[in-house]
Amino acid sequence: QVQLVESGGGLVQPGGSLRLSCEASGSIFNIYVRGWYRQAPGKQRELVATITSDGNTHSADSVKGRFTISRDNFKNTVYLQMNSVKPEDTAVYYCGFDTYNWGRIWGQGTQVTVSS
Repeated sequence: QVQLVESGGGLVQPGGSLRLSCEASGSIFNIYVRGWYRQAPGKQRELVATITSDGNTHSADSVKGRFTISRDNFKNTVYLQMNSVKPEDTAVYYCGFDTYNWGRIWGQGTQVTVSS
C-alpha cells in the first residue's frame, strides 16, 4: 500500500505564502500521478494541481500563476508552493496520489486559512 502524510497548513494573511508538503511511503513505485486537491466548507473537493511521474504538471485555472506543484524524488515528497493567497483559497488541502493497484490514495488533509 501507499501512505501519505501532509504538513504545512495554517493561518496566512491575504497576499502571503505557504508551502504544503506530502510525504509518501510504502509502495511508491505504484504511484503514477501525484496531486493536490482542496475542499472548502459546503463545496465539493476540487483539483488544485498534479504532477506526473515524468514531471508534467497541470494546475487549475483558479491557481495558475500563484501555486506551483513540485516533487523531490529523494525525499518521496511533493510540495505545493502557494503564493499570493486569497481568502477563497481557504480550504482543507489533501494530497491525492493515483496508483496502479489501489486507485487514488488520500492524505489526512491539512487546513489552510487565509484571513487578516
